[in-house]
Amino acid sequence: MGQAVAHDDATACWYFGAPLRDTQTRMLTLAAPDFELPDLQGRTHRLSDHRGKKVFLLSWASW
Repeated sequence: MGQAVAHDDATACWYFGAPLRDTQTRMLTLAAPDFELPDLQGRTHRLSDHRGKKVFLLSWASW
């Protein structure tokens, strides 16, 4: 299939990742795609602004 697959027996849930051709470069270089997000004060931060530094990213969802 050329893509990552995960299965959870307890919930009978399957997950199919993006095709390898879409993620191969990132997997080889370990480079995250650049993105930007606002902070609570409305200032925009880009991941590339922190190049060369250690960054801790936390994501959360209520669903």
